[in-house]
Amino acid sequence: MPVQNETTNRQVNEPRCHRSLGRRRGEWPTLIRIVAAMVTLIVLGSIAAAARSQGPPIPPAMMQSGPMSIPAPPQADANRSGDFPNDSNALAGTADASGDESGDAAAGDAMQLIRRIAAGGILMIPLAVCSLVVFSLTLERLISLRRGRVIPRPFVRRFTECVEDGQLSYEEASQICDEFNCPVAEVFQAAVKRWGRPMMEIEQAVMDAADRVSDGLTKFLRVFHAISNVAPLIGLLGTVLGMIEAFETMSGSGSGNADLLASGISTALVTTAGGLSVAIPAYLAYMYFAAVSDRYLNEIDRLCQRVIDCISAEGLESSTRSKKSRRAA
Repeated sequence: MPVQNETTNRQVNEPRCHRSLGRRRGEWPTLIRIVAAMVTLIVLGSIAAAARSQGPPIPPAMMQSGPMSIPAPPQADANRSGDFPNDSNALAGTADASGDESGDAAAGDAMQLIRRIAAGGILMIPLAVCSLVVFSLTLERLISLRRGRVIPRPFVRRFTECVEDGQLSYEEASQICDEFNCPVAEVFQAAVKRWGRPMMEIEQAVMDAADRVSDGLTKFLRVFHAISNVAPLIGLLGTVLGMIEAFETMSGSGSGNADLLASGISTALVTTAGGLSVAIPAYLAYMYFAAVSDRYLNEIDRLCQRVIDCISAEGLESSTRSKKSRRAA
């Protein structure tokens, strides 16, 4: 029996809300996969740059030595005063032309980016779906994990102060918890339902409620973790398939053109860059929301301990003795 009591006390003294979350594993392998994909991207990019720097072979006709003809500079007009517009309309026309050119350049860059993404092949479609999922779930978690929705300060201040001062009864405490639909109120409600019971019984009820609350706070974390693992692998698969296609094209043409090889490798690297662009934000979102949920669970655990000390049988008995001693004094 002493051994059983010691084991039970050790389990009770462990952090309740945080223990339900468990130890998240698999974070380091994910980071290693992302780093490996980045290293592969850098190595293949350097190979493509080296192949492109060699350039096409120089024709023999250009290698013959001969006198170089330097083109004569354009003749300047005798009178340059008429070349510059002097009126404001001409200046306005020049400004509009420059604005149109900048807009055309921006549109051209956007079209070039779209063509480059489309050159990644069919594997860019699942990467685009993963990016949309990460973006939408990030917005949902940012809204759901606001402090005002998880641990509203007016409710916590009102409830804890009134309970510690002995100003709340069981009915009043239950009514206050019902007014607020938040995770901390759900855990407080589980403790209030055991009002006046032994401390171990209340703590067990709080642990069960904390398990349910932690499931809501850690929602979609596995989705972020899965996307951060899968997206680099999809990118590497697209790169491997693209390089295979590039080498098959070179072998079929029968020429060792360096530009053709460099173009094929650069096209194949698009999927790797896309996979990393999706995996890195997903992994950062996973780490951030995991840290936020852990911080909330630890704070809920601390607040629940204050409530348990006041509403348990031991706490009510000690408060009654203190009131009697004050009256006697």
